[in-house]
Amino acid sequence: MMYNEMLGVQQFSLTSALVGLIAGIVLMAVVLLIILLAARKSNARKTEEMVRAAQDEAYDNGYTKGSADGYEKRKLEAEAAINTAEEESRRIVLAAVKEGENKKREYVLQAKDEIRQLRSYLDKEVREKREEAQRKEARLTNKEELVDKKLDALEKRELAIKENEGAAQAKLEEANRFYEKQQKELEKIAGLSAEQARELLLANLDSELTHDKAALIRDYEARLADEKNEMAREIIATAIQQCAADYVSDVTVTVVPIPNEEMKGRIIGRSGRNINAIETATGVDLVIDDTPEAVILSSYNPVRREIARIALEKLIADGRIHPGKIEEVVEKAKKELDATIRKEGENATFEAGVFGLNPEIIKLLGRLKYRTSYTQSVLIHSIEVSKISGIIAAELGVDVDLAKRAGLLHDIGKAVDFENEGTHVDLGAEIARKYKENDVVINAIMSHHGDVEPTSVISVIVAAADAISAARPGARNEPLESYVKRIEKLENICNSFKGVDASKTFAIQAGREVRVMVKPDEISDDEMTVLSRDIAKKIEAEMQYPGQIKVTVIREKRTTDTAK
Repeated sequence: MMYNEMLGVQQFSLTSALVGLIAGIVLMAVVLLIILLAARKSNARKTEEMVRAAQDEAYDNGYTKGSADGYEKRKLEAEAAINTAEEESRRIVLAAVKEGENKKREYVLQAKDEIRQLRSYLDKEVREKREEAQRKEARLTNKEELVDKKLDALEKRELAIKENEGAAQAKLEEANRFYEKQQKELEKIAGLSAEQARELLLANLDSELTHDKAALIRDYEARLADEKNEMAREIIATAIQQCAADYVSDVTVTVVPIPNEEMKGRIIGRSGRNINAIETATGVDLVIDDTPEAVILSSYNPVRREIARIALEKLIADGRIHPGKIEEVVEKAKKELDATIRKEGENATFEAGVFGLNPEIIKLLGRLKYRTSYTQSVLIHSIEVSKISGIIAAELGVDVDLAKRAGLLHDIGKAVDFENEGTHVDLGAEIARKYKENDVVINAIMSHHGDVEPTSVISVIVAAADAISAARPGARNEPLESYVKRIEKLENICNSFKGVDASKTFAIQAGREVRVMVKPDEISDDEMTVLSRDIAKKIEAEMQYPGQIKVTVIREKRTTDTAK
């Protein structure tokens, strides 16, 4: 079919060439005819003009003989001109016909040559198409043969599968019968029913899974420790080394030395008027007891206690102690302390490298100098947290300045928590919002004790820096009562788990490690790993503590006998 289409294309091309040739010859003949007619018309027009001119001249000159002769002469000249023009037109026509014949022969030869070239090209193309069609036909034939072979193979395989399915079904039925027979024999031999055997199998499987779970936990902990511990230790050690500070332990009382015991009487005054005036003006309790050469100032407000200390020292140095002088000295002490507070706040911002703070926030930072937490100065703690946060932020590639700012302001609420209701976290966030601090700083203040979820990396960094500063050895001291309660709660959490020997749970190293003895008959070696993990998770959920608590689970089984 393709071959017939190609022959049809070839015939159509030859026919188109012949039609084009004939159209060219006809066009040429028409052109020659138009030229001949134009030449005859031009000659006739010239002859007519010459005759008309002769007639006009004869009319002008009259009908004389001479004029008649002139007319005849002119007529002859015109006829001669007409004959010459006709001969010239015949010559032009013959030349045009001859040229047309030459052009016709040239066009015919050119058309024949083009037809011959086209026929050669078409023959070659038809031959190539025919060969390509034959090759495709051969390939299709081969593919059909391969498809037929594959279909035959598939049919054979399908038959074989059906035969195998039948054999497999027969073997499966035979295996089921054999299994039922074996199960009955095993139940008879073991004395266990199928349900009892299943329970025993599940118990063994649970033991194996516990072992696998413990192994996975150990492997995961080992990999995690290898990947994180080295980097974490390096960052934390660098941070602590660069900003370790000496802390001065302040408590809720201040001791003011006096030169002699007589000064106690002068401070008390007649009927206690001086001591009442001091307590009224400062809001601080004066404790004058048997302590030699000392007066104790007691107040939960460290700023008031500092004002009382400054005023009392000035009164003792001046020697004039009476209600009027007391009021004057207390006012001077307040102004002096305000200047000191502002200076301390400015020094803190300069030391931490945090600039652009609102003046009121700087004043609140200065008040933190007289606020303590577990005997740790909150101002120095805030500076240290700021520096640690900046170092960790630099290591992690986040905004160092913003991290320092958040670290310095994370405990700003402690500057007013003894005067206002609410936690220092809520008060600090309120202060930060009031003075238009960054949202990241506000979130760091609110999340550094886990009250809200951190929304940025800087919040996590500030919480970590706060824990590092608080947990550094020597940074804080804990009251005895709180310490005892924390140790008891730690031991009670450990004793709440099944299999723990309550009489052998010990919190050591000031509560930074707990050792748990388990009953060997109830807890296996594999279950120990899971138990230590569960205890650690419960401690994290129920207790608040600085640093880390190490959980060590110990399983010991002793067997004794007596040789007789």
